[in-house]
Amino acid sequence: MSLIEKAVERLEGLQPDPLKKSGSPVPRDNPPLPTRPGEAGADHRWAAPDTAGPAASRQADIDVDRLAAAGFITQSATGSLIAEEFRVIKRPLLQNVLGGAAPVRNANLIMVTSSLPGEGKSFTAINLAMSIAMELDRTVLLVDADVARPSLPRVLGLPDQKGLLDVLQDKSLKLSDVLLRTNVDKLTVLLAGTQDAQATELLASEAMGRLLDDIARRYADRIVIFDSPPLLMTTESRVLASRMGQIVFVVRAEETPQNAIKEALGAIDACPVKLMVLNQARNVENVAYGYDYGYGY
Repeated sequence: MSLIEKAVERLEGLQPDPLKKSGSPVPRDNPPLPTRPGEAGADHRWAAPDTAGPAASRQADIDVDRLAAAGFITQSATGSLIAEEFRVIKRPLLQNVLGGAAPVRNANLIMVTSSLPGEGKSFTAINLAMSIAMELDRTVLLVDADVARPSLPRVLGLPDQKGLLDVLQDKSLKLSDVLLRTNVDKLTVLLAGTQDAQATELLASEAMGRLLDDIARRYADRIVIFDSPPLLMTTESRVLASRMGQIVFVVRAEETPQNAIKEALGAIDACPVKLMVLNQARNVENVAYGYDYGYGY
């Protein structure tokens, strides 16, 4: 029995009795933060590095005080409980990037997803990126790949602007043109970009595949975190998952149906590494503290 199968089996024991009412857990999804205003083989638009200096990418300031007040990890609160929880979550992911027990292709491409909306994947993606940015020898690129329902501008307090979708459609744009260097040391952000009727299909395009391959190869020290669409909402998210080296699968404790979990896990079966994180767990004493199915919080 695989680790994920064991995790699903354990989660079955955490499902609530549908005939009983229980109090709602403390929300750990995106807090209600206010919005600020705001292809052929010869195509080498992705090739320009973004590390050449201030001219290579734009600056954007994240309101870290606002993030901290909403319960997110910040570099000024490294001793908090949630900071320690994400240290546990990130460690095996980083070990796989280094090689682990066996090499993983594109191990530095990490997709954070869930079965359904509202399970806390964006909360997890942002905190994971903030935690990895604290590493001494790693830089992080946080990508808003949930292009139908982008949340990074709202949560991070950034203005809507060009991003991933624009690079995929506009051959005159380079990746470095739309990257946002932030005031969080070693954290760069790529927003979803200009909305388009075929936004989700672009995630499954060959242009997206070339972009991911180039990012994975070009920046050996960089971890790329994708806040991705829920697996059961679009087929494009499954194609995106097939190009990842690692997947962090978020499950909302006592809420996500077991059939949804099993169907979603079946959709990402080809990914070599899957880490399950149990979110909003109240009975944490019944949840194992380890890699096989994450740590409840």
